[in-house]
Amino acid sequence: MGGAATSPVSSSAGPPPAFAPEPVPAPVATAISPSAYAALPFTIDVPPGFVLLASRPGPNFQEYAVARNNQSFARIYVGPSSQFPIYTGDVVEAGGRASLVTSDGVTRHALEHLFQRATAPREIHVWTSSLEPADQALAERIAGSLDVK
Repeated sequence: MGGAATSPVSSSAGPPPAFAPEPVPAPVATAISPSAYAALPFTIDVPPGFVLLASRPGPNFQEYAVARNNQSFARIYVGPSSQFPIYTGDVVEAGGRASLVTSDGVTRHALEHLFQRATAPREIHVWTSSLEPADQALAERIAGSLDVK
């Protein structure tokens, strides 16, 4: 049986050069000053022991978090188009906002809220982090306290 001759692959070039990707900087979060808070398009209750943080902005949007000891309880998106809803549940319209509500069989939980505005920023979306039940109730109170200016 005659076949085409194959030549072995040359290994004289050695292994391919190692690729070292550029390090990705960690997300930067900074505490909001009282003057910066006053300029935000929303208000939110920040309980004692908590801080309102601004994370790195994206194109035409900004994200914030209400956190305690580096644990986010509520996140806030301010920009042109949010990803509402994040969680699965019933969307109800009330009080000038759309809210996503779930139930554990006994209690209803409002896990996120979307406010839509006629001017920029067009959407303000607040949602809770997944936490232990006692902290989850506090996160819902924090998220539910957000109001647009």
